Amino acid sequence: MECLKKRDNKQEPILRRMNMESGKKRDLAALAFIPLVMTLANSMLVPVLPQIEKSLGINDLKSSMIITVYSIASIVLIPVAGFLSDKFGRKKVMVPSLIITGTGGLLSGLSALLFKNPYGWILAGRILQGIGASGAFPVVIPCVGDMFREEADVSKGLGIIETANTVGKVLSPILGAALGLLAWYVPFLAIPVLSGMAAFFIIIWVKVKKGEDETQKKKFGEFMKELGGVFREKGKWLYPIFLMGFICMFVHFGDLFYLSSILEDKYGFEGVLKGLLMAIPLLFLSIASFVTGGKIGSKKVLMKWIAFAGSLLTAVSVAWIGFVQNLVLIMAIFSVASTGIGCALPCLDSLITEGIRKEHRGTISSIFSGARLVGVALGPPAISLLLGWNLILAFVVLAGTAVVSALAALFFIKPGNGGKTQGESP
Repeated sequence: MECLKKRDNKQEPILRRMNMESGKKRDLAALAFIPLVMTLANSMLVPVLPQIEKSLGINDLKSSMIITVYSIASIVLIPVAGFLSDKFGRKKVMVPSLIITGTGGLLSGLSALLFKNPYGWILAGRILQGIGASGAFPVVIPCVGDMFREEADVSKGLGIIETANTVGKVLSPILGAALGLLAWYVPFLAIPVLSGMAAFFIIIWVKVKKGEDETQKKKFGEFMKELGGVFREKGKWLYPIFLMGFICMFVHFGDLFYLSSILEDKYGFEGVLKGLLMAIPLLFLSIASFVTGGKIGSKKVLMKWIAFAGSLLTAVSVAWIGFVQNLVLIMAIFSVASTGIGCALPCLDSLITEGIRKEHRGTISSIFSGARLVGVALGPPAISLLLGWNLILAFVVLAGTAVVSALAALFFIKPGNGGKTQGESP
């Protein structure tokens, strides 16, 4: 009996931890809704860009700036949002950020009704939306890392976050095209509704334990000195991961921009049907993210090789786009490329989240998110300019960047003994 009692006593903490982890499903659902909303708020504009061009009389480079200015605004402020979330708490940064995002969407949407030439006001609203977005999705990733003690749970949680992000990408062309049937500016007006819902869910569902969300007493100078130490110690693998995050989004949004253009201009697909076709490769990305997040656990060696293989798969597939005219083959190639990106992203999220201490996690994760947004910002205008020169060249460039991502994983991500994050290795 005494032996059984001892065994029960050993099991009690484990059972308590399991109950605690399972009790965070609503918290995780609320957090997962943020990347879903942020992705919808940006990507559902892609299918209506040709419509905006015709209505406002602008070219495709100007229309791509509607995507780009949002990303630039986010990139500039993401490190600030990360620092503030480390200092004051994740929830205190996310809720105001979502409100600002909604306000920016409202400004862009209403400008079409209030002004004869609304292009400048649309960009202003998108900049405001980007400012808000800097403190939303980038703060979600470190928040998931804070929620769970077990690395396997963190990886699974991050897989769900990436899946929500990619589900947003799947839904965005369909929802964007459907709303665009009402008017080209209606997708902008949907942004404040979605942002308001996300803020509401965070307020009621994400519970912060006492002491977890209190202001840190460190001064800014002291914090930056510590952050510099993190980069000196771990920079050899952090910088390559930032580069890989940039490349994944650069290739992905370059692909999306091209696909949106040819579906309408070359093959004559419009509206919801166009959105459904654009959703196919995004569905592959979503499934790949979900499966990968559930499988990698805390196995950092596996994360390295999946990130390498995913990047290589993307490179090999997109290299063929310039040589293919058949739409079915184009969709198949983009689906394979999206699968590669979907496999790589949860691995990169987990390597950073599990390799950085909590007090610096928000800032480092935010810089990583900033690198991804640079890719989002540069992908559409870069592919637009490259396509003006040569179709084959455009996709050889995209394939080349994906090869760089694969090489970064191969040579710079070096998990330590036992897969633990130590020193220079994740």
